[in-house]
Amino acid sequence: MAATQSSARAVDDRRATALAILRLLFGEEFAQRFAIRLWDGTVIHAREGAARFTLVVNAPEALRAALLPPDQLGAGRAFVNGLLDCEGDIEAAVDLFERTFGSFQMRSLPSLLALVLRLPKPEHLDHLREANLRGRKHSLARDRAAIGFHYDQAIAFYRCFLDREMVYSCGYFDDGVETLDQAQMAKIDHTLRKLRLQAGEQLLDIGCGWGALVVRAAERYGARVLGVTLSQRQHEEASRRIAQVGISATARVELRDYRELRDEHPFDKIVSIGMFEHVGRSKLPEYFSTAYSLLRPGGLFLNHGISAPAGAHIGAGRAGFVERFVFPDGELVPISEALEISEEAGFEVRDVENLREHYARTCRAWVANLERNRTAAIEAADERTYRIWRLYMAGSAQGFATRRMGIHQSLLAKPCADGSVELPPTRRDIYA
Repeated sequence: MAATQSSARAVDDRRATALAILRLLFGEEFAQRFAIRLWDGTVIHAREGAARFTLVVNAPEALRAALLPPDQLGAGRAFVNGLLDCEGDIEAAVDLFERTFGSFQMRSLPSLLALVLRLPKPEHLDHLREANLRGRKHSLARDRAAIGFHYDQAIAFYRCFLDREMVYSCGYFDDGVETLDQAQMAKIDHTLRKLRLQAGEQLLDIGCGWGALVVRAAERYGARVLGVTLSQRQHEEASRRIAQVGISATARVELRDYRELRDEHPFDKIVSIGMFEHVGRSKLPEYFSTAYSLLRPGGLFLNHGISAPAGAHIGAGRAGFVERFVFPDGELVPISEALEISEEAGFEVRDVENLREHYARTCRAWVANLERNRTAAIEAADERTYRIWRLYMAGSAQGFATRRMGIHQSLLAKPCADGSVELPPTRRDIYA
């Protein structure tokens, strides 16, 4: 009987400790618009109407695993290992945690740690697939390894959340565009219209993914297109699609780094969508000077990339959750800095558009698709990969929605010797 009572007291103590931690952590936000469910079935209902999500604490050791050490890595690992879970709107959960950790009062940290240390230590956390890259950062060899880590999942996994054409970048939700399929094709067309791409022109696609833009530019616009990627699986799939639609005479994809293209004949137009984030701040002068050298005078370069807020450099310091488990060696710089470097390379900035709200909506569509296709995603990869990417894409949606990140399309021109640029006097033709 004494042993039973002791065990019951231990259960009660752990439950009370977990709830005390959550109350201290969330403060006035505790259980306001979200519910809580503990491992023993205890439920704290949301106080303000229907809960946007339920925070599920699946084990007594979950909060200790998440909060020690007190950084995002612990919380991410606890979620991926299933110690913590989110039922419902995971973007809302990410937003709550971001605001909570951002506003947490350091004077409360000793009290929080004292409570956390009362919980049991986690006995075992599954090993997560982590990017352990070697060599000089942003060398050709290390960049290939980084790209392979991120993009060389089974293609069936990406099909669980991407659109029909497998476009892994921000969609463009123009008037009348409702679906992800429509938004991604609208983005490709919006991009190629900005480039004023004409039949017979030579187009280079740096970081061409699975080939959607390459195929569209050759089929619809009549361009002669070269796409390059460092992902073996992307190269295979893009080449297959080119052969399938019968455009091998005007389109091809090569497994090459953009820095290996200096001997190519000048292109009329260059496009880079969603590759810029991999370049690295130290390599941006080389990136823009390489693109400049590959363009003929009068040519245009459209650079589409994620940006950091003014004064920030994201991914340049100690590796966090995304850098370790999803997107190794990625770096984001402010758009003002990127444009200044492009001008130093010789480009003239002709147009800049921020599609931040479009990317938030795109990421939300990806999360919804992934959750709907959970079983297929786990079969294509595994449970941990599913959970990593669900968290990563929900965090991205929250980042774009709250201005932690931006996404800019920058149209850059290589002026002719007399200063002229082959552009119409207005943007009107883009929207005609």
